[in-house]
Amino acid sequence: MAANGKNLVAMEGGKTELDGSAKGPRARAPPGSIVNDQVIGAGEPEPLGLCGYVLVLLAYVMAIATFPISLCFCIKVVQEYERAVIFRLGQLVPGGAKGPGIFFSLPCTDTYRKVDLRTVSFDVPPQEILSKDSVTVAVDAVVYYRVQNATISVTNVENAQRSTRLLAATTLRNVLGTKTLGEILTERENISHQMQTALDDATDAWGVKVERVEVKDVRLPVQLQRAMAAEAEATREARAKVIAAEGEKNASRALKEASEVISESPAALQLRYLQTLNAISAEKNSTIIFPLPVDLLRGILTPAYGPSGAVHMNVGQNPGSQAGTPPGV
Repeated sequence: MAANGKNLVAMEGGKTELDGSAKGPRARAPPGSIVNDQVIGAGEPEPLGLCGYVLVLLAYVMAIATFPISLCFCIKVVQEYERAVIFRLGQLVPGGAKGPGIFFSLPCTDTYRKVDLRTVSFDVPPQEILSKDSVTVAVDAVVYYRVQNATISVTNVENAQRSTRLLAATTLRNVLGTKTLGEILTERENISHQMQTALDDATDAWGVKVERVEVKDVRLPVQLQRAMAAEAEATREARAKVIAAEGEKNASRALKEASEVISESPAALQLRYLQTLNAISAEKNSTIIFPLPVDLLRGILTPAYGPSGAVHMNVGQNPGSQAGTPPGV
């Protein structure tokens, strides 16, 4: 980008200023630098040379001599989501990638490559990973990326898509190797963000922008799944027993308070009888229960039992003897 008539070159350790009027090391860009969407080598781009200029001139003459037939070979079209990187006699044409729309290409001297700028997604194959706590798990993920600089993606790396796929698989193993099994299962969002940052930094030199990374599935060994299920079941059973004990404790307190209230009013016990009978009849049972208050039996039991409930017998009479039988017989 331009700043005060100077070009700034993005470098790994910072930024270097390029001044076209300066001389010496300040006027040259380090190898692999990008200035105005052009790749700079050890110095400024070398000219085509006499032979190169002659070949280009002959290509123009041939295109003009065969006009309008040459238009079929010289006019190219790229879509809205594509860019064309043109090389003339092996050197990158100034001006960067062309498109979208129509661009001119000389026959015999120019070659070009189309680069798709749309977002691409791919599945990272399942990776066997040894976690930090020595547990083997198989993890797969999905990565979304796009080419943000067509020129760099063609000139700096042989195959940007294949390189991104391989780097994603390696990054997945490296990141998950520093996590425990519990962190892998519970901190997927943090792991995805960490992978995205690492991939984005590594692929920036290839003109690739990693937009999103998601961990899809974590597969555990069968024995470990059984052990975790048994542990979870034991934990749930222990929690259920504690809850049941607390419920019994609270129920006993409530029953104690209810008994104190019922003891203050005898009619409350009769109402409780009716409620119980209503609950039993709602279940359509064949058994019929008639609650009989104890107060109704007092008049019947009074002749045989005393106030204290003891049976009255004559002194010296055998309880099991018949009438008219002498005592002791």
